[in-house]
Amino acid sequence: MTATPSQPYSPLVPRAPRPVRQALVDTVALLALPLAAALVLPAAFAGGGTRRWFGGRAENQRAEAQAAKDAAAAAFYELDTAQRDLRISIETITAVDDSPAARRAVTDFEAIGRRIDEASRQYIEAVDAHDLDRDDLEASVAGQARTALTRAQEGLVRVKGELDRFEEGLGPLLGKAETQLARLVPTVERARQGLLAASNALDAVRTSGLAADDLAARLAALAPELTKLNQGAGQHGVPQTLERAERVAREAEAVRAEADRLPERAAEIDHRLVSLRTRAQALTTRSEQVEPVLSELRRRFTVACWQDLQGVPDQAVENVRQAESKLAEAQAARDEQRWPDATALLSTVRALLNSTDESVSAAGDRLRRLNAVQKDPRAEIDRTRFAIRDAQRLAMAGRNTPDPRHARPLDDSVARLERAVGSLEGRHPDYWHFLTELEGVRQAVARVVAQIREERGGSAG
Repeated sequence: MTATPSQPYSPLVPRAPRPVRQALVDTVALLALPLAAALVLPAAFAGGGTRRWFGGRAENQRAEAQAAKDAAAAAFYELDTAQRDLRISIETITAVDDSPAARRAVTDFEAIGRRIDEASRQYIEAVDAHDLDRDDLEASVAGQARTALTRAQEGLVRVKGELDRFEEGLGPLLGKAETQLARLVPTVERARQGLLAASNALDAVRTSGLAADDLAARLAALAPELTKLNQGAGQHGVPQTLERAERVAREAEAVRAEADRLPERAAEIDHRLVSLRTRAQALTTRSEQVEPVLSELRRRFTVACWQDLQGVPDQAVENVRQAESKLAEAQAARDEQRWPDATALLSTVRALLNSTDESVSAAGDRLRRLNAVQKDPRAEIDRTRFAIRDAQRLAMAGRNTPDPRHARPLDDSVARLERAVGSLEGRHPDYWHFLTELEGVRQAVARVVAQIREERGGSAG
C-alpha cells in the first residue's frame, strides 16, 4: 500500500479503511476554521517539529548519509587540530632557525595548507548542499549526500596523511629549535646573574681602595647588551639572543674573576717590585766582581779563553741601569693601578736581570772550568770516551756489523776527541777550545743514540 500525496504513509499508525477516512475528511470539511486551528496547535506543541516517516529504504539512506556526515566531521576536526598543532611547530622552528631547510619547511607547510583548504572547502560544500533533517528527504538525495560526504571525508583523510608525513620529517628541525628555546631562558638568566656578580665583585674591590677603572669600563660596555637581552628574543631573534647571552656571561665572568683576584694581584706586584729591586742591587755588587775574574783569566789563559767575556762588566752595568729605570716605571704604574702596564714592565725587568745574571755567572763559571781542566783534563776525556763507548755498544746490539749511518758519526767523534786531546800538548793550550770541542763530541754522540733508539722503537711498534 502506498501513501497518497495528501496523506503520507506512516508504518507506525494503521490506516483506516477508505469509507472511514472519507467520512473523517467530510466531517473536517464541515468544521469551522477556528476548530481547525484548535486542532493544529496541540499537534505543533506536542511534537515540536516531529519528522514524518517514509519507507525503510529512505531511512536507511538517511542513516548512511548521517554516518558519512559524522565521519567527515570527525576527519575535519582531526585535520584542523593537527594543522593547528603543526602550525605551532612551524612557528617554533621559524623563531629559531633561518636555515634553507627551515625556509623550505615553511614553504612545504604553506603548500599543504592550500590542499587542506581545498579539502575543507569540499567538505563544507558537501555539508551545506544536503539537509539530512528534511522531512521529505528522498532516498536518492540521501544517497547523493552520502556519496559527497564520503568523498569529502576521504579527501580530508588523505591530506591528513600528508600532514602526518610532513610532521615526521620535521623531527630534526623541531628538536633543534626546541633545544635552543629550552636553553634561551636559563642562558639569558645566567648572563643577568653574571653581570650582577661582576658588579658586586667590582664594588667590593673599590671598597678595599682599588680603583679597577679598566674593569669598570669593561662592565659598562656590557650595559647595551643587557638592554637587548631585556628586550627579548622576539625583537632580536632567538639565535642572536642566545649568542649575545653566552658572550655577556663569558665577559661578565671574566670581569668578576679579575675583580676577585685584583687584591691578590696587587699584593703580588708589590712583592715582585721589592724582590726585583733587591735582585738588581745584588747584581750591581756581583757585576763589580767580574773585572777581577777577567783579570785572572787574562793573566793565566790564552785570549781565546776569555775574549768573548770582555764586554760583560759594561753590559752588566747597563742592564742593571735599565732594570732600575723600568722598576721606577713599574712602581708608577702600580701606584696609578695600571695593572697590565705594571706587569709588563716587571717582566721586562726580570728579563734584563736574568740576562745580566747569566753573563756575570759566565765569567766565574769560565774560570772555574778552566782551572779544573788545566789541573786535570782526564775527567773530561774519560767522560767523553765513556759516552762514545756506550753509543758503540748500543749500535752493535743484536748486529754483527754496525749500520754505517751510526758507525760513521761515531768514528768521526772518536777522531774529534783524539784531535782535542792532542791540542793540549802545546806550550799554551787553548783549554776553552778543548772544553767546547768535547762538549760538541758528546752532543753528536747523543744524537746518534737518540736516532738508534727511535728507529728500534719504531720497529718494535
